[in-house]
Amino acid sequence: MPSEPPLPPAPPIEDGLARLAESHDHLILDLWGVLHDGVRAYAHAVETLRRLRAAGKQILVLSNAPREVAVVREQMRCLGLSDDLYDLLMSSGQDVHDHLRERSDSWYQQLGRRMYHIGPERDHGIREGVDSELVTDIEAADFLLVTGPPEPDKGLVPWEPVLDRAAERRLPLICANPDVVVMRGDTAEMCAGALARRYEELGGEVRYHGKPTTAIYRTCFAMLGEPDPARVMAVGDSLPTDIAGATAAGIAGVLVTGGIHAGELGVRMGEAPEPEVLARLCHDKGIRPSAAIPAFRW
Repeated sequence: MPSEPPLPPAPPIEDGLARLAESHDHLILDLWGVLHDGVRAYAHAVETLRRLRAAGKQILVLSNAPREVAVVREQMRCLGLSDDLYDLLMSSGQDVHDHLRERSDSWYQQLGRRMYHIGPERDHGIREGVDSELVTDIEAADFLLVTGPPEPDKGLVPWEPVLDRAAERRLPLICANPDVVVMRGDTAEMCAGALARRYEELGGEVRYHGKPTTAIYRTCFAMLGEPDPARVMAVGDSLPTDIAGATAAGIAGVLVTGGIHAGELGVRMGEAPEPEVLARLCHDKGIRPSAAIPAFRW
């Protein structure tokens, strides 16, 4: 029986961001798992942001949060991430809101007006100011908006009947957060991406907003002033969203190994993984970052 071919080498593992930042003027940073853990900002991340600002780097925070930028900004303040630590902020929720309000592309122009929303109360602001009617009966809906399960600890089970019927009716679904799971402190919490993937398994059509879609990176590049991609670096903790998105956008993608993949890598935040373990993870996911760092630290 032929032996398995050797794995490609692991991406370079740096101790921090200092050397990588030298060759990049613009940074697109993930929020959850990089700058905070859902409970509070990482002290090392705050210090790194200050160093980047002092070095004149342009910083855009790009979050898959299914809420508008104003809401995300206030949450960041509450977690200890003040406005002076970054230049720009964009979220998948803002992108959804803008598309629902403007309906500037053909997909949205053909979308009906009656919306069935699956999401917790904190996400309701995404619906404000858009020309849509909220309905609570899936039989009356033209489309679904999913911002996340209202009770993530209960999993997909409560929503299976709704997703089944929506798929039977061939209703389009808007996913305002492609993430499948995030870590809130040390606890994994299911996100909207899990419902969207299940809907696709049922044969449903999904329109994703946020990372890793190339559209959100086009928006970010416009916000940054259309810089040279070779001078832009993205930093995130998720291979399927942050790193895959950066790769598709043609920019460097740096993986924070102490985030969402920490368990798979056998590390905690701030601990460097074994190169062969990182190499295996990247091979299994089919996604390779430009480099890896144990935490968003200098």
